[in-house]
Amino acid sequence: MNENDENGPSTRVTRAKAALTKGDAPAATAAKKPLQSKKAATTTTVNGTQRRRAALGDVSNVTKGEAGEVKEAKKPAATKVGLTSKATIQPGGVQKLSRSNTSRTTLGAKDANTKKPQTEVKRPGSGSGIGSTQKKRTQKSIQEKPLADEPPRKKLDVAEKLAEKAAPAPKPAPVKDEVSVPAEPEIIKKPIEDEVEDLDTEDLDDPLMAAEYVVEIFDYLKDLEMETMPNPQYIDHQPDLEWKMRGILVDWLIEVHTRFRLLPETLFLAVNIIDRFLSAEVVALDRLQLVGVTAMFIASKYEEVLSPHVANFSHVADETFTDKEILDAERHVLATLEYNMSFPNPMNFLRRISKADNYDIQARTLGKYLMEISLLDHRFMSFPQSHVSAAAMYLARLILGRGPWDATLAHYAGYTEDEIEPVFRLMVDYLHGPVLHEAFFKKYASKKFLKASILTRQWAKKYHHLYIDGSLSEPYSYIKDGQ
Repeated sequence: MNENDENGPSTRVTRAKAALTKGDAPAATAAKKPLQSKKAATTTTVNGTQRRRAALGDVSNVTKGEAGEVKEAKKPAATKVGLTSKATIQPGGVQKLSRSNTSRTTLGAKDANTKKPQTEVKRPGSGSGIGSTQKKRTQKSIQEKPLADEPPRKKLDVAEKLAEKAAPAPKPAPVKDEVSVPAEPEIIKKPIEDEVEDLDTEDLDDPLMAAEYVVEIFDYLKDLEMETMPNPQYIDHQPDLEWKMRGILVDWLIEVHTRFRLLPETLFLAVNIIDRFLSAEVVALDRLQLVGVTAMFIASKYEEVLSPHVANFSHVADETFTDKEILDAERHVLATLEYNMSFPNPMNFLRRISKADNYDIQARTLGKYLMEISLLDHRFMSFPQSHVSAAAMYLARLILGRGPWDATLAHYAGYTEDEIEPVFRLMVDYLHGPVLHEAFFKKYASKKFLKASILTRQWAKKYHHLYIDGSLSEPYSYIKDGQ
């Protein structure tokens, strides 16, 4: 017979079967005893009833071995295992204490560590409803059992945790030092940048000021003004024109501009159109006035809300040119300039600098007068409009005694005192010379403009020697040629 045949009859007899057949009951019990499950082994018997041992809060989890089993046997059957805590374990046995008594025992242990007498533990109950008899019993048990004999506890008491939470958190002094220390070297390294005031923050609530984009806008205008600058020497390829004739034309346009009560931006744009057109086209002397009238007509349509009619410009020119001639000239000028009217007006730069000057109306009025000098004098043609605006505000503040050119003014103007000096000297030289443009002088001699032309010329006659040493390259060449 094959012993490995599973289908065949089994003739093998194990010890267990042999014991059962012989009726040996004790042997069967002994054979089953080692096969008891671990779960059944963990149960304990108290007063004849089986009880499952709790995993948490049981004293037997702390002390293993027979000692733990003996202590469990001493517990009464009605005791709740889950309410037993380590704080109530005493060398003489297990005491059943309430939560209020446990907290007092904890506080007593804290006092014992600080070497204070135990009689100080007289704190009122926590409102749990325990009578005075239980309080006396608790205090008596504490005196009978010295606190020094308590077994060491591995966890912090509840009262100690609450005391740690109630204690004020220490101030992070090192963190403050780390933040404040780097700020001092920056002030030492960059004193000029730290002195600059941020004047655009106060305008963030005003949508008309465009404070979010103002820096990018003026950076774009400074790049654009280089593209719209005329040729400062275009008079060399104009056989019929001289610089003196250009000055007379601009002086007459200032008078027309005042009569029509147009914006300052219109006048600056008109002069820029004239210079750019003369830089590209050769113009005869008898057509120069037509170029000026047409430029003013184009600029008024570009800048003004309501521009004058073409017939008005024909009238101020004493009907020298018809309406059709002005309109034909308008098309020719725009085609020559490729319809590019993106001229960065110096009035925008002057307002930007005036913001750093706290919008001083006197300084800005003098600045307007000094800027219009650049329209009449051809020597300013080689400088950008932002440069002329900065020099005009610098000279206006100097005449009025408004203080030095500080870092804030230099930042918003974009030019320092050394960069302003060449344009500044040209302005002082013009003010020191004789009055050549009557309409321009009379315009700013009125009370409306604070008599700016009179005030500035009086200052120039008194202090011009401090700023002009006679080394200017080409002072009034048209005066030497024509007058």
